[in-house]
Formats: sequence, C-alpha cells, structure tokens
Amino acid sequence: MRKDIDIPTVQNVAIAVVKELNNEKTHDIFNVYLINLKNVTLENVMITSKGYGMHKLTGENIKTSTLRHQLGTIKAKSYVKIEPIMDNVFGISNEYWLSFFEGTKMHDKKYIFLPETIVEDNFVTVPLINKQGVIIR
Repeated sequence: MRKDIDIPTVQNVAIAVVKELNNEKTHDIFNVYLINLKNVTLENVMITSKGYGMHKLTGENIKTSTLRHQLGTIKAKSYVKIEPIMDNVFGISNEYWLSFFEGTKMHDKKYIFLPETIVEDNFVTVPLINKQGVIIR
C-alpha cells in the first residue's frame, strides 16, 4: 500500500530570491532563481508560484495569482531565473512548488519563503549565482 510507494526526496536543488544590481537606483530589483546543485540534469522542470497571507496593517487576507512556469531542462551545476518578485509581497508567504524528472523518477518539493524572511539580515552568497539573497534548499 502506502509503504510500497517510493517517494524520492529532493536534495541539492534550491530556490533563491536574489537582489540584483539596479542601474537606475530608484528601487531594489529581486529575482527568483532555481539552482541545480546536482551533478545530473533535471528534465521537464515545472514550477508554480503563489503568495498568500494576511496584511499586517489591515488584517485582510491576501492571495496572489498562481503562476505556472515550464522551465524544461536544467543542466547540472546551473541555475535559471524563474520570475521577478516585488518587495511588497515579502510580508506574506511566497510558495514555489517544484516538479521535475531525474532519470525516470518524478520528484517534487514545496519551498516556502515565510513572511518577513526575505530581508538583508538573512542574505547569504547564493551558490553558483554569487550574489546576495535568501536561499531555501
């Protein structure tokens, strides 16, 4: 039954929100990246993204649109930009649900940036990209 189903765990694949250089200096630019730290290629990569939570001033529930991204093939030790992200949604949960094939097995994992975690105090140097951001492995 359930114990007979092999559900593979996802390791060495990360999602990162990275602060990018803004030449206009009017506001910060952030992008979300998928990082493949594995030594194998990921096939048929798909990601859904959405935001949800409560407005901290009004207490009103907030829900963003669900976006779907077909990223195709991601080579070993590489990264790809998923989407830009606006800093006004950092106060809610931002969820990225990843699905991909590694060989013949399908993998999936949910990555959630909790409210107020995408802040400079939590920035690290993101592997492969070598820029500052917040990463979930």
